[in-house]
Amino acid sequence: MAHVLEITTLAPAPGCTAADFVEANKDIDAYLARQPGYRWRNIAVHGDGTVVDIVAWDSEEQARASAAGIMTEMGSSPVHATIDHASVDWRVIDVLHTA
Repeated sequence: MAHVLEITTLAPAPGCTAADFVEANKDIDAYLARQPGYRWRNIAVHGDGTVVDIVAWDSEEQARASAAGIMTEMGSSPVHATIDHASVDWRVIDVLHTA
């Protein structure tokens, strides 16, 4: 079955770390798990502190709907204060191969 990856890279807000970002995501994790088409999520960190947040979805439409909800329904989540919003790069891409 085809699916997509929602890939977000970001820098933590000044004074925050990748660990702070992960801790602040508890309510977002619960929100994502309730969304149609959600498969899994991984958060990783580069050596320079850049966070890579990857979420697998059944479709692009589901990924976009969930992302919109994070900005509206989940707008009061503490996660937003842990992000340098100017650094965010958000993409939804098709998976070509799974092994």
